[in-house]
Amino acid sequence: MSDIQFDTIPNSIRKPGAYLEFNTRLAVNTLPGNPQRVLVIGPMLSTGRAEPLTPVSVFSDDEAADLFGEGSLATAMARAAIRANNYLQLDVIGLTDGDTGVAAGGSIKVEGKATRAGTLTLRIAGDEVAINVASGDGEATIIPALVAAMQKIPALLAGGAYDTENKQLTLSARSFGEWGNDIALSASTTVTGLTLTVTPMAGGEKNPDIQPALDAVFAAGHNILICPFSTDKALAALSEHLTSTGNAMEQRGAVGCAGWTGSLGTGTTLASGVNDGRVSVPWYRGSARLPAILAAIYGAVMASEEDPARPLNTLALTGLDIVDMSQRESRNEQENALHNGLTPIEVGPGNTVQIVRAVSTYTVNATGVADPSLLDITSIRTLDYVRKACRERILLRFPRDKLSTRTPPKVESELYDVLMKLEDAEIIENVEANRSKLKAQKSGVDANRVDATIPADVVNGLHVFAGRIDMIL
Repeated sequence: MSDIQFDTIPNSIRKPGAYLEFNTRLAVNTLPGNPQRVLVIGPMLSTGRAEPLTPVSVFSDDEAADLFGEGSLATAMARAAIRANNYLQLDVIGLTDGDTGVAAGGSIKVEGKATRAGTLTLRIAGDEVAINVASGDGEATIIPALVAAMQKIPALLAGGAYDTENKQLTLSARSFGEWGNDIALSASTTVTGLTLTVTPMAGGEKNPDIQPALDAVFAAGHNILICPFSTDKALAALSEHLTSTGNAMEQRGAVGCAGWTGSLGTGTTLASGVNDGRVSVPWYRGSARLPAILAAIYGAVMASEEDPARPLNTLALTGLDIVDMSQRESRNEQENALHNGLTPIEVGPGNTVQIVRAVSTYTVNATGVADPSLLDITSIRTLDYVRKACRERILLRFPRDKLSTRTPPKVESELYDVLMKLEDAEIIENVEANRSKLKAQKSGVDANRVDATIPADVVNGLHVFAGRIDMIL
């Protein structure tokens, strides 16, 4: 029997001739690419032409608005993600309002009359609506002008109406859900003689369930999933989904993120309830942008780094507002966040909003013991890539091979080659030192199976430098 195997040329040929087939199994000797495809999950409006619970590739702001409705949270998240990463590979899946639910509402009360001309500015989730106010103008003139100005900005996440009975501008989120309670409202004016009273958004109930959306994309193979809701229910569903798609059978490893703009204590409680090495929660206290927008920007920026082992420290989150000094985290608070599963976001030099250190929510193992193995979100991303590289090499080299005593050494050799290339790319290290731990052998439970152990000493990020300066007189 020849050692050379043919796939299409039979051994029984008797007619004279020269027969040649093509073998591409040995063609690829490099590591696979690592493009990052992002999925945004978000509530859509009935004005959008996309089918609910159907992922759609989105390439521009206008396309997102057409598909999911201008003023929807899905469109706002897509827009924020695209602006943060112009080369993003983005899919969006829309959620519709259920049969039950309440849209959040708020109001702006305008009292008095302007004693001099100026401007009045209303901010809705960080977006500005400004009008001119003439001397002598009162609520009856100002509020209709605000409503008209809001109608010219269809991207606003809340609509406005003139409540003549209560003499105020009323605002309502464009779709149901608790998420609308986080729409930040503020108003200011350069006009004298006016008093502005802001009633924050509240009363929103029953976010759409993200589980049907997760079910719809189970086999899609996205790398980063962006959750619109920072709630225990939504994050539990996201975590379960990522665990299922990333297990040894499905092998579609991905990470997910949701934003947090509230207090440190509440945020760490939220993160501890997730405790998942595949979920990362950026924390930017006091931001006027919604947590969903923070998550969309963070996920898009994460996708810009295709090297799974490279830290995300200092990467800019374009599109976020600059929070007041009173809201910025102290160093001690950032340390607390990093020890409790929150990723701090800070205002850096030049008023650049940037990542401090991207960590996962995983802090303790199943017995409650502190476990730093998946501290950085790069750790699970690296492991996913190592698995992808090893798996693809095996599938390329051994698509129809027999399992003889010669096969396991061949498998081991291919795995060793992959690990060496991963080391050259500084994704893992110490391959030679761990060579004895790399094993491929026939399975003891299945005569048609090869079992292997593959050591992966992941390359850590350079996060801390410590030095001592010795004074010499």
